[in-house]
Amino acid sequence: MKRTKILILTVFALLITQTLAQTSEWKIDKSHSKIGFTVTHLLISEVDGIFNDFQGTITTNNNNFENALIEFTLKANSIYTDNTKRDNHLKSADFFDADKFPEINFKSTSFTKVEGNNYKLIGDFTMKGITKQIELNVVLGGTIKDTRGNERAGFKISGKINRFDYGLNWNSLLESGGAVVSKEVELNCKIELVKQKDEKK
Repeated sequence: MKRTKILILTVFALLITQTLAQTSEWKIDKSHSKIGFTVTHLLISEVDGIFNDFQGTITTNNNNFENALIEFTLKANSIYTDNTKRDNHLKSADFFDADKFPEINFKSTSFTKVEGNNYKLIGDFTMKGITKQIELNVVLGGTIKDTRGNERAGFKISGKINRFDYGLNWNSLLESGGAVVSKEVELNCKIELVKQKDEKK
């Protein structure tokens, strides 16, 4: 009986060890990534913006991105739309209130393959102290080893959020009744990941 228990525990321990060994961590290569967004201006055109300061980690079961765990943080104060006056307004309490809420966070709850290289990413998105679940579309561009032997993966991420859901309520109405800035914000991100090497190996 004791031998049986010892055998079961040994097998169980080996399975756990094997699973942990297959876990890989990836980090964002900021120099080859962009966190962007688009809003409609005056009902007729679009304004693009980016966040310059961000970081994130992705934990996968080896190189299988399905069911990956994703955590992401960006600094609200790093918003850039190529217009200083507009950027300062966006950082103010009318929008992001960057001094009071310096970070915008995302933490995945599921990452599932839809078909081919298309994935569906669902997670908790926190902005201005408000957390809501969002759904994003993800396309895996592929994986490759660079000239230094580092494994890399590229993704395109898109989706939409309603800024009013997060307390970014500033608005000004046109005579026609339309809004100067749309409530809907399109998210468009290009991410390049680098697989972290196991220092123990």
